[in-house]
Amino acid sequence: MSKLDKTEVLSAFEAAYEAANGKKPEITTKPGWYSIDGGKNLRLADVAELTKELSSGKTTAQAEQKAPAKKTKTKTAAPVKTQKTAPFTVVTQSEDGYTAEELWIVELASKDHDCRLPRGVV
Repeated sequence: MSKLDKTEVLSAFEAAYEAANGKKPEITTKPGWYSIDGGKNLRLADVAELTKELSSGKTTAQAEQKAPAKKTKTKTAAPVKTQKTAPFTVVTQSEDGYTAEELWIVELASKDHDCRLPRGVV
């Protein structure tokens, strides 16, 4: 496997991108990853392949079709987070009052954070 020089690969990509699209790309660098115009994160080898595709004479429409396809795959709807609820139900007081288990359930349900029942109380 040959070693890629990131400055050479990125400068060649910028030149090919500018020739194909008429503007300079916005490249965001993270350790080991490169994001082009806010798209999918790519490794340096992928950027080198994209440079070859841009400079080989493919039309800009083909390159633009490929880039948004990658972009749409990465953007998915985030799962909706529901608020945690206590694993027990709040009970109402009867004529005789609460049992020990019911008292713990009521006490822990009144707190503003999630609590577990003591051992032995189901």
